[in-house]
Amino acid sequence: MGFMSSIFPHSPTKTIEQKIMSLIHDSKELHDILQIHGFLLKTCLQSNNFIIAKLLRKFSLNSSNNMCYARSLFDEMPSPDTFLWNTMIRAYLNCTNHDECLSLFLRLRRQDHLFIDSFSLSLVVQACGRSGFLQNGQTIHSQVLKLGFDGDLFVQTGLTEMYVKFGWIEFARKVFREMKNPDLVSYNVLLAEYVRIGEMGLARQLFDKMSLRDLVSWNTMIHGYASLGHVGSAHTTLDACGEKDFFSWRSTVGQYSNSKQPHEALRLFHEMQLTNLLPDKITIISVLSACGDLGALGMGRTVHKYIERNRIEVDVKLGTSLVNMYAKCGDIDNASKVFNGIKKRDVFLWSAMIMGLSNHGYGEVALDHFDNMISEGIKPNGIIFIGVLSACSHVGLVNKGWKYFSAMSDEYGLTPEIEHYGCMVDILSRAGCLDAARELIRNMPFEPDPIVWRAILGACKIHKNVELAEEATTKILSLEAHADGNYVLLSNIYSQAKKWEKVVDVRRKMKENKIQKVPGSSSIEVGTAVHEFVAGDR
Repeated sequence: MGFMSSIFPHSPTKTIEQKIMSLIHDSKELHDILQIHGFLLKTCLQSNNFIIAKLLRKFSLNSSNNMCYARSLFDEMPSPDTFLWNTMIRAYLNCTNHDECLSLFLRLRRQDHLFIDSFSLSLVVQACGRSGFLQNGQTIHSQVLKLGFDGDLFVQTGLTEMYVKFGWIEFARKVFREMKNPDLVSYNVLLAEYVRIGEMGLARQLFDKMSLRDLVSWNTMIHGYASLGHVGSAHTTLDACGEKDFFSWRSTVGQYSNSKQPHEALRLFHEMQLTNLLPDKITIISVLSACGDLGALGMGRTVHKYIERNRIEVDVKLGTSLVNMYAKCGDIDNASKVFNGIKKRDVFLWSAMIMGLSNHGYGEVALDHFDNMISEGIKPNGIIFIGVLSACSHVGLVNKGWKYFSAMSDEYGLTPEIEHYGCMVDILSRAGCLDAARELIRNMPFEPDPIVWRAILGACKIHKNVELAEEATTKILSLEAHADGNYVLLSNIYSQAKKWEKVVDVRRKMKENKIQKVPGSSSIEVGTAVHEFVAGDR
């Protein structure tokens, strides 16, 4: 049976209009929508404004590429009313075609037999704000005053949002103050705009003035603090919020993870689980990142099982997070299983796998993966080359390392960063080519950082090059005067060379600078918690 045969099913209580409206609502593909339109042309329903309006909205929501069909349908209407004009203007707004939105409004303004309502004005005000054209916005504001809608709450809310988007905060506050009885929507719109531009001070003032707040208000504040890195304020606001949804938790869990506070991220995630709220994909990605940073393999596996149990699609982004987590936790087998299970791979997924293999000593496998990636036509990024060069370092492939380092700029148009120079220094140093490593440092296009110097310092201990070790340590201490590890490494080099007076000198400098060796620490996962232990704990 054809698509249109479903118009007359066994439901006599429904009118033909209701059946058409249901069909439009349920249609997914363009050819279905066009088929409905064809049916309307054969009936008297092509002049039904409500059906045509729903069809216009469906065209615009289906795809922005379908707006030409929507516009043709609108232009065919003999005398569209204000409702249809507003529907078409809104369709352009939804498709971010702000120029057409404004153009259509100006055409409506010239229709003498039609009136402009508050919805018409609010739509075009939104278009002006989102387009960033201040002059158009001011012109529309003058139209608002001329038509007597300056006291309309709907229009005032739109103007407030528009002026914040223009960066005219005082104008926005002035319009807001002129509202006789601002409602919760008006407050939330201004609150969201303050948060969007990072004005959390103004947002807090407005939030404190609100006599009524809903979940949108609380989530806006939580998201605002979290997006600026104020994770403590986000957490405090989350605790103060009575009713919470997964958006409330997501921002704070995500920010703890992003700010490298994985313990807090997992603790908060555990709290979320106790509320019986199901995490969304974004929250899951944040939790996997925290698991990887802590090496919490058990928790990471539990999250993976949750993904499988709930049949959550492992797309390339979630797959990359899983590969990263497993690789950081040392489970390369499961990282490979996830990687191999994803058919459409991007450069970030390849990067995660190559870095994981390289970091765990599978240098040759990492290089094979790189070759496979290139054969699939994916252009490498700078992060992948860090993994590739690290792989060469672990396997001791000096010539191949130089080849990849040169290929960055010669073949792929990438400028080597300090991290790539650091990898090359490490390759040369591990291979005992200390003079070549020192020459590379000397010719770097920027000042070497402590990581570069430490790469050569570690090799100095292996190859007993005290003179170069002293130079490297001097450079490191000028950049990191209070890092205990640098003193300890130099002291060990002197001890190995039996230069005991130098060992005493290093320890004296540590005492003078009040530097103490920081005790090592380790983590252990027990149940759903990760506990950290410091050397010397009882």
